[in-house]
Amino acid sequence: MSEWVYACKKNEVEFEDLIRFDHDNRTFCIYNIKDGFYATDGICSHEEVHLEDGFVTDDEIECPMHQGIFNIKTGEVIQDPPCDALKTYEVKVEEEKIFIKI
Repeated sequence: MSEWVYACKKNEVEFEDLIRFDHDNRTFCIYNIKDGFYATDGICSHEEVHLEDGFVTDDEIECPMHQGIFNIKTGEVIQDPPCDALKTYEVKVEEEKIFIKI
């Protein structure tokens, strides 16, 4: 069953950047891009590298290890080497707090 989990304050995620959020032995990334806030798995599907040091451009996250690129909104792979998409999560903002549905 999915539940809304508090991740961070809105002002903690700089524009065109991300922060790492760990919950129940899982890692997520919370992004602040032009269209709002988004969340994905925080580990690259290719080599299990944390995406927190990745490069955010527009609606894409580039893995810091092998430069694989994912679409932040859909999780889809844009550039190899990853083959598997990232899982994405619903995000809501209430009273300047960001919640993700996991």
